[in-house]
Amino acid sequence: MNTLNDLHSISSTFSNTEKMPVLFLGHGSPMNAIEENQFVIGFRNMAKTLPKPNAILCISAHWFTNGTKVTAMEMPRTIHDFGGFPQELFDVQYTPNGSPELATATQELLSPTAVELDHHWGLDHGAWSVIKHLYPDADIPVIQMSIDYTKSGQYHFELAQKLGALRSKGILIVGSGNIIHNLRLVDFRNINTDNYGFDWAFEARENINNYLLNGNFQPLIDFEKQSNAFQLSIPTPEHYLPLIYTLGLKGKEEELSLFNDKLVGGSLSMTSVKISN
Repeated sequence: MNTLNDLHSISSTFSNTEKMPVLFLGHGSPMNAIEENQFVIGFRNMAKTLPKPNAILCISAHWFTNGTKVTAMEMPRTIHDFGGFPQELFDVQYTPNGSPELATATQELLSPTAVELDHHWGLDHGAWSVIKHLYPDADIPVIQMSIDYTKSGQYHFELAQKLGALRSKGILIVGSGNIIHNLRLVDFRNINTDNYGFDWAFEARENINNYLLNGNFQPLIDFEKQSNAFQLSIPTPEHYLPLIYTLGLKGKEEELSLFNDKLVGGSLSMTSVKISN
């Protein structure tokens, strides 16, 4: 099955739409869920440019699994998958409906890749801490798809391409992570300094942004083969791979734009991506 015309479960639930944009959101600290800053303003401003989706499929850095799973419950729970933050953050509940129909359609679209329908996970902070700024009323159904940690960047890029038909059913596909994400090297003394980054982080950001804007995705897919600046920026792949899902969904004639394109704490970036006609 490679079109949603074959998928009765979703065709009967979601109407045909214009092709939805695709996003990659640099989610940063969980505190962005409750703080007012330039990045959450950037998320809200981006949301104003989007058609209202029928549902959201989020690929979050924080669901890193052996194999691929999609949440299939009616009411996903809010997961507070962090520690050491104020109680106000733990009190946040973001409670959109789930979509078993979208989960099943996603499972079928990705065939023959085995996809498990999951009834236990919910929405982790990679999803809800940013989606709550896009849709604060929690009135859009949300499901998550996990990232298989056993697979390469090329695998994830090609798997993402199979999801493209969802975009014409009003499904907003969101990757959530951070392109540059080295928590071990964060300079907390300068965490509030605007656009503060180490030399290697600026180098990596410039190269990555050039690849993005020029449509030269292969070096980004093969990130493990790139420069030392890349390796410092991506010491582990879970926060980076959601970007690869976003890039896999770009059509040849579509435009790619950047927003929230700043460094934080020396070794993190909030750079976010929108792909649209």
